[in-house]
Amino acid sequence: MTRPRPLVPRDDPADSVRVVGEFGVIARVLARSGAARVAEVGPGDDAAVLRAPDGRVVATTDVLVEGRHFRRDWSSAEDVGHKAAAANLADVAAMGGVTTALLVGLACPPDTPTTWLEGVAAGLAAECAPLGAAVVGGDTVSSAPDSGAVVLSVTALGDLGGRAPVLRSGARPGDVLALAGRLGWSACGLAVLRRGFTSPAAAVAAHRRPAPPYAAGPAAADAGATAMCDVSDGLLADAGHLAEESGVLIDVDRAALVRATLELPGPLQQVAAALGGDPMAWVLTGGEDHALVATFPAGAALPEGWTPIGAVRDGGPGVRVDGQPAEAAAAAVGAEGTGHAHFR
Repeated sequence: MTRPRPLVPRDDPADSVRVVGEFGVIARVLARSGAARVAEVGPGDDAAVLRAPDGRVVATTDVLVEGRHFRRDWSSAEDVGHKAAAANLADVAAMGGVTTALLVGLACPPDTPTTWLEGVAAGLAAECAPLGAAVVGGDTVSSAPDSGAVVLSVTALGDLGGRAPVLRSGARPGDVLALAGRLGWSACGLAVLRRGFTSPAAAVAAHRRPAPPYAAGPAAADAGATAMCDVSDGLLADAGHLAEESGVLIDVDRAALVRATLELPGPLQQVAAALGGDPMAWVLTGGEDHALVATFPAGAALPEGWTPIGAVRDGGPGVRVDGQPAEAAAAAVGAEGTGHAHFR
């Protein structure tokens, strides 16, 4: 990232990217980006320089497109920053690592208010701060005039802390399937927003700002988890990735899943009742909560925050719910497919 020039005065009547300019935008964003503990050289040079205590670096990237992953009339700029960071931080946690730094690519229309971009930066910083991470660089460009959309590309870098990475390919027959975090809340909040409402507030907030269980990833790795991934596209879809990569059959126990996600009355049941639907549709196929799902050896003590929701069996690869194929289980609760598909 190029060294910024002095700020344009805040009282500029047309406080847009076009007027403030690239370097003014960068300066304002960096002022809200925080500091990464591992950074030896932070933003301002051609590249950042980071320490890698473990000697290995976990790396992952997500792209958020306005109109597809967020809407500015539904979410504040801070919400978008939190959400963009969470999607990446959860991927690092799912490997058993802890995020150390972010790189952010931004494409936006020239008339984008700089205050909105500052809000995104504040959201990114707030989501990263508890982990000691921060934005250490990136790039800004003008998006295509005919699209008018904001696009955020976020790359997260992480540290394994001496642990072996937990892959999707390690599940074995006899393992226990377990969940950390919540499921269905973001999808429920999206359903509320699509109908023009903003309550229940807890469900809407869950869609705007996911709450991944970051600490649960390293804890699972320390406890001997054999496979793990984050639930970004839906439990059935993402458990399917574990099953496919491991060559096993994953059987979800519906009663255990209900106890883990729907035991207490809450927003999912309220909204589903109002819409005439089944909250299990969101639990089984809703994405963007960024919960973690993992497999553990039979008899292993599960770390705090992890709840058993099924088992790994011979056969497959595939996912079942109480022995019923994933597609049929999804259809039985009124879901369209087993999870989010980007090009469907």
